[in-house]
Amino acid sequence: MLRKYVRVLPCVGVAALLSGVAIVWAQSSLGTAQSFAVLGGSTVTNTGPSVLTGNLGVSPGSAITGFPPGTVTGTAHAGNATAAQAQSDVTTQYNALAGAACTTSLTGQNLGGLTLIPGVYCFSSSAQLTGTLTLNAQGSPAATFIFKTGSTLTTASGSSVVLINGGNPCGVAWQIGSSATLGTTTSFIGNLIALTSITLNTGANIIGGRALARNGAVTLDTNNISFASCSAGGGPPPVPTLSTWAVIALIGLLALAGFAVLRKRGERSV
Repeated sequence: MLRKYVRVLPCVGVAALLSGVAIVWAQSSLGTAQSFAVLGGSTVTNTGPSVLTGNLGVSPGSAITGFPPGTVTGTAHAGNATAAQAQSDVTTQYNALAGAACTTSLTGQNLGGLTLIPGVYCFSSSAQLTGTLTLNAQGSPAATFIFKTGSTLTTASGSSVVLINGGNPCGVAWQIGSSATLGTTTSFIGNLIALTSITLNTGANIIGGRALARNGAVTLDTNNISFASCSAGGGPPPVPTLSTWAVIALIGLLALAGFAVLRKRGERSV
């Protein structure tokens, strides 16, 4: 019997470690990009009195236009080393999100009208939001929602993403395979990370999160973007690191080994 438990232990350990790796991928840090409300790759352009709570940057491009009339509470970084490092960190986060294993495929479904619990939701091509998407954090401050699209994300005018039952808006991440477009007066939450470009039409707001475009432009028109409602630090909620999960797995293995020894002793005493 003891030999049977010993043979099982490595499998249990591997499973626990793989689970830990998936969670770490899902919520890896934004690094220096955490301080940015908006970061573009080629340009950032604005029309109207947009308000950005946080830093504004562009790299490797250097063009930022429309501020004023737009306002930035942080610092503008146009093509400098700070913006370049932030873009590097955005790329790291984008790739980490891309590596997170899908828990549910929503390909072909409209996000509008859905109520979702924490998980990794995937679209093989484009994603559409018409109406309200409700994210139920189920009382967990570390609840994580990841949305991955093969190509575009588009929201219809007046659409919204709402978080209920606790949670952290910056625990919501959108990994967009090409470009994202938020329709007029859309109310959005989460870190929106697009491979190409991001467009916020008139009155669209990101009330808990960021607009981060890796290669293309970020285009704004009378928008509010802020991560102020996120947890302290402005990034994803803290989660166990891989080393912590390794410790948890080891504790589990030791517990199983102890159980096996006690059971073996019990069999001998009978």
